[in-house]
Amino acid sequence: MRIIFMGTPEFAVPSLDMLLKEGYDIAAVVTQPDKPKGRGNKIAYPPVKEYAIKNAIRVIQPQKVKTPEFAEELRALKPDLLVTAAYGRILPGGVLDIAPLGCINVHGSLLPKYRGAAPIQWSIINGEAVTGITTMYTDIGMDTGDMLLKKGIKISDEMTAGELHDKLSALGAEVLKETLERLKIGTLERVPQLDEEATYAPIMTKETGLIDWSGDCARIHNLVRGTNPWPGAYTFYKGERMRVWKTEAIDDLSCSGRPGCICKVTDGSIIAACGSGMVRILELQFDSCRRMTAEEYMRGHKIDEGEFLG
Repeated sequence: MRIIFMGTPEFAVPSLDMLLKEGYDIAAVVTQPDKPKGRGNKIAYPPVKEYAIKNAIRVIQPQKVKTPEFAEELRALKPDLLVTAAYGRILPGGVLDIAPLGCINVHGSLLPKYRGAAPIQWSIINGEAVTGITTMYTDIGMDTGDMLLKKGIKISDEMTAGELHDKLSALGAEVLKETLERLKIGTLERVPQLDEEATYAPIMTKETGLIDWSGDCARIHNLVRGTNPWPGAYTFYKGERMRVWKTEAIDDLSCSGRPGCICKVTDGSIIAACGSGMVRILELQFDSCRRMTAEEYMRGHKIDEGEFLG
């Protein structure tokens, strides 16, 4: 089976690796253009491109996907199937129709829940206990195509978006492998999505991580987990931004301060009031220093009880 693989971030690499190791004929990978990265703004390759170069696979990086030239370039490769995994762009019908077997996508949620760009992060932010992988036929909508296979995974109370990403990335490769095996033997079934059951996972921005201390403690704890490692949760202390990397929700109403009040400071944590309950801050980072535990930070700095975060 001749495949064109379309993906960009690290999430897509295990699926591409599986295709190569299973002996599929990978005609090319399509990935987004190189972008500046880091403090030096050096041009960096997307992870999928890095993998493709190491394995001598042709790389295509279109600036736009809705052009006749791009569609013709793919058509000339004569693929049997397109496979996408976190490519990051909605493909037009002129591209989706190129391969006789269509286009199969690997999506990081149990559709129709969490359609969109950031299903992993929002599943944690919204306090879900379970998420998973869905393979689906891609159509011209945003994750609206017929579903193929699903496999779920539990989300623990302490799991971060980064940790869940890694688990789903590996699971995605497994589900894609089974999907293609069923496709080859003719046992793959299509299940239409019910739009009325759909929820959405919009793109993350830096502002997504701003902590609203009027929320309940579980919601704030989930925001911290769901924005780790990017964009990161944050608040302000005496006018300086404080990134909050690790917390613990405390379902306790003993703190009489209004939301954001620092109720108690110990050697190992900072406890702040929420709209309901409290949050214990265990890891933090100010712009002037590195990420560290609260215990490490307070060896050389002072956090005042009674002050406010926010």
